[in-house]
Amino acid sequence: MPKSEMRSTNYLFCFLEIFASEGGIQSYVQDIFKAYVSITARTNSPQAEVLLLRDSPDCNNPYKSKNLKFYYLKTENPWFGRLKFATVLLTRLLQKRPERVFCGHIKLAPLIQTLCQPLGIPYTILTYGKEVWEPLPPKYQTAMRQAESIWTISRYTRDSLRDSFAARTCCNNQFNPEKFHIVPCTVDENIFTTGPKPQDLLEQYNLVGAKILMTVARLRSTDIYKGVDVTIQALPQIAKTFPNVKYLVIGRGDDRPRLAKLADDLGVTERVIFAGFVPTENLAAHYQLADAYVMPSQEGFGIVYLEALACGVPVLAGDADGSADPLQDGKLGWRVPHRDAAAVAVAGVEMLRGEDKRCDRRWLREQTLARFSFESLCQSLQGIFQPSDSD
Repeated sequence: MPKSEMRSTNYLFCFLEIFASEGGIQSYVQDIFKAYVSITARTNSPQAEVLLLRDSPDCNNPYKSKNLKFYYLKTENPWFGRLKFATVLLTRLLQKRPERVFCGHIKLAPLIQTLCQPLGIPYTILTYGKEVWEPLPPKYQTAMRQAESIWTISRYTRDSLRDSFAARTCCNNQFNPEKFHIVPCTVDENIFTTGPKPQDLLEQYNLVGAKILMTVARLRSTDIYKGVDVTIQALPQIAKTFPNVKYLVIGRGDDRPRLAKLADDLGVTERVIFAGFVPTENLAAHYQLADAYVMPSQEGFGIVYLEALACGVPVLAGDADGSADPLQDGKLGWRVPHRDAAAVAVAGVEMLRGEDKRCDRRWLREQTLARFSFESLCQSLQGIFQPSDSD
């Protein structure tokens, strides 16, 4: 029997974790789930299955539906969890014979390649940013070359991967650049909206009368690249032009004590407000507080930039990463060298002056939603998630 007749139109998604922690990758994947449910809601598509290595059944999962079934495989022993994941994966491959497997992280790619290839089941690898920017070990390179397609969220990540493979002459004839598909991030225009600065939050954070810079980021010691420390270093210079400037930092993590000490050492402790974790449903109101969003980072894309722009907030990002896409190559914001406090200070002053076209709040929102709305994501995925005619 031909393989196309043996398989259903069912899909199998495999991820490390989606609900156990917050972050850009998690938000992106949840948008994909939301799009999948929307696209397949009015079809007879068989139920897709989702394997989650590090999520547990007690997580808050709003995406369960007749077309998405989740397997939560977290265990106390990480080694046993990986074995359990591999066992469930192989079982689902043999029993369901899915039309395609979506590998949600490069760390899972060698396993998925090993199990899918002998069964003739094609797989797609999702890539985001830093996890694939550096040269990959051989087993990951092999998994990438054998994948039928590779999704990426930005041109920068796509180009970094292409360059990485092109630099290896042994791979030149084995890797097809046509495999790449850009599936960008999106922003919920109903949640992230423009509006006046909420008076209650101004009072809560002691920001009344202040010029407000803001960052939303994980404050982990492994995520220093986010550039919160660089922005703190820029504050003394910005304060020479705007003596009332303050910096609202939203996020949590083990790097907060270092950042607080840096602010103290620079004499800007009273200017830096650490707000801690803020739930998604309250983020828009916090963006509305900001006169400028500042994150001179190295992002695979940077969903937070979209959120700020949809709220009409001027944005500063790094100049050598995936943020080129949400900032539309600088059309919608400032791009500065990564970890350059002097450049952040100069751009920060320009943003707070508000004289540049990139400070037009209504225009920022319109331009952002024209390219990165949820509807645009659904259109990108429509042809992938709809059943094929032969099924």
